[in-house]
Amino acid sequence: MAALQTSAPPASPGQERRVIVRRKRTVAQRFRSDWPLLLMTLPAMAQLAVFFYWPSAWNIIAFMDYSPHRAFWDNPLVGFAWFERLFANPYFTPALLNTLKYSFANLLFLFPLSIILALVMHSVVSTKVRSVFQSIVYLPYFFSWVLVVTVFVQTLGSDGLVSNWLLGLGGDRLSFTSNPDTFLFLAWLQWAWKDAGWGMIIFLAALASINPSLYEAAAVDGASRWRRMWHITLPGIRPVIVLLLILHIGGILTVGFEQYQLQRDAIGYQTTEVLDTFIYYRSVIGTEGPSFGTAAGLFKGVIGLILVLVANNVAHRLGEQGIYQKS
Repeated sequence: MAALQTSAPPASPGQERRVIVRRKRTVAQRFRSDWPLLLMTLPAMAQLAVFFYWPSAWNIIAFMDYSPHRAFWDNPLVGFAWFERLFANPYFTPALLNTLKYSFANLLFLFPLSIILALVMHSVVSTKVRSVFQSIVYLPYFFSWVLVVTVFVQTLGSDGLVSNWLLGLGGDRLSFTSNPDTFLFLAWLQWAWKDAGWGMIIFLAALASINPSLYEAAAVDGASRWRRMWHITLPGIRPVIVLLLILHIGGILTVGFEQYQLQRDAIGYQTTEVLDTFIYYRSVIGTEGPSFGTAAGLFKGVIGLILVLVANNVAHRLGEQGIYQKS
């Protein structure tokens, strides 16, 4: 008996599967198709090259006895001599401790203040009230430190509004702007007035991305305003909080220059000396030279990079996204 042979019926023309093989485009082909997009990135690339990559290449002078009066390749290499000189400087440790003190105060008090302001702003129903409140809080961010310090001197100085008011009540003059013991509180007030609005705007942008239907469903289920904030609002902005917290930790050795330089004479250098002013007075207008300042700046950059990597790794271990999503 002959074996029965069966075969599948041929597919109709409409049922034929068409296999499309995409060829990998060459670099030249991708350039011809994407050149308008690449052209738009040229200004940003030029800015990075001029203001970031080129100055970063000059970090090599931290390992050289550099002098601008010599040809670059005539400057001898000295290894880590400038770093040893930096750490042996008697003013370095006090400046480092002051920097850490002001950075931790900024992180512990100003960072939560921005979150609180954003939550308050988010809960305001009236659009007009929200716009006025946002403008009042955000406007000082555009003020220079010269204006900020002047406002506080005219308000809290020995001849300021508060002192004259106390004097009119029969009290004594009180000056917060020349007292080293109260400078930490004064600096925090200046940070809060100038920079809290900027952080508030960032967190408001994160709050705008939360689905409003979550609040409606929680309200239907009987959740109070506090529970909605705790279980919906804060988890919704948690990735942004973690990201900004990591970046703040990475910049813990950078607290600014103008704020402390402008109040140096009134408060005293022992209180206002931070790493940025230390570098300025020792390297820019001092006798240490550019290699000393570059070594100090490189020290700050390396420590900041290490802190960012460590904080990001801790965030990943705690299940957070961090700066980037771990694969």
